[in-house]
Amino acid sequence: MSPSVALLLELGILLIVLSVLGTIARRLSLTPVPLYLLAGLAIGDGGFSLVPSSGAYIESSAQIGLVLLLLMLGLEFSGDEFAESLRRHLPSVAVDAVLNATPGAIAGLVLGLDAVGVLALAAVTWVSSSGIVARLLGDLRRLRNSETPAVLSVLVLEDFAMAIYLPVLTVVAAGGTWWQALLGVLVAVAALLMALLTSRRWGHRIGGFLAHLEPEQLLLRIVGITLLVAALAELINISAAVGAFLVGLSLTGEITERARAVLTPIRDMFAAAFFLAIGLSIDPADLVPVLPVALVLAAVTALTKVFAGAYAARRDGVDRHGQLRAGCALIARGEFSIVVIGLVASPADSGLGALVAAYVVALATAGPIIARLVDSPCPP
Repeated sequence: MSPSVALLLELGILLIVLSVLGTIARRLSLTPVPLYLLAGLAIGDGGFSLVPSSGAYIESSAQIGLVLLLLMLGLEFSGDEFAESLRRHLPSVAVDAVLNATPGAIAGLVLGLDAVGVLALAAVTWVSSSGIVARLLGDLRRLRNSETPAVLSVLVLEDFAMAIYLPVLTVVAAGGTWWQALLGVLVAVAALLMALLTSRRWGHRIGGFLAHLEPEQLLLRIVGITLLVAALAELINISAAVGAFLVGLSLTGEITERARAVLTPIRDMFAAAFFLAIGLSIDPADLVPVLPVALVLAAVTALTKVFAGAYAARRDGVDRHGQLRAGCALIARGEFSIVVIGLVASPADSGLGALVAAYVVALATAGPIIARLVDSPCPP
């Protein structure tokens, strides 16, 4: 069978399987994210190995999926609204960091990891999955909920913090000097401030440049500029998701409604690839030996994340049920945890990689389910 035929055959079957899983999830009133993740585990190299030809394509599509998820999330808010929310939630992200990075650091020390391993595990347990949370808020129709600005502020501030953290971790893991780490941090911070300034001061001009009467042209322009910004963000060690989110924030007025209409179908398809790819990146056989430790760590940090999200929502004056929704929405960990381990992993650290993989699977699967369970109002 030729490579092109194999690729088309695998992708066709995968799309049909994902469609069936999505239908099942809807019937159960759940987001399809956990089913997509489990499907990736089942069909990857550690499972039935059903995607030998399309694995690289799915991985590339996953990057686009994450970018589109955060672009669509940014379209829901104006730059001024979000800037005000970010200022208000600096204490929230400080509480979030203390509550959620500490269990990871303690676990690393107990497990006898070196300084790099402890630093990496602290970040793994701290940062929520922007991709999963973005999809979750849309699936549960919470984008206009009172607690959602607090949730988004925590997510974006986490990603901003990672723009500072990643250069430091990269240099430390490579045995670099303190001034190399400081230089990376300064470049990342300057780039973030410039991106925020551009979004707020010249956002209306960006929207005017991208606007077009034809849906096809509008789609090509918005996706094109978003991918360029995401690539530039990655180039300077800032999350591509942050870059895409800022593009969404910069678009205002009528163009946002038209952009949502043309972007939603392709976002959903590429987002499915994103969740599938997380599962594909993990070998199920590696999970079994570390599962007990991973489940304990997942239980602890799910609880601390609920407290952190509730604190952020409380600062916005949200009621108690909204605070609970905010905390549960942030439970899922995902793509960033995989990136961190990719930076520091070595053959000697295979146990750390397996632990993080098990941890991610547990919370990326349980997080959306827990968020759905608290979606209905609490009885009086």
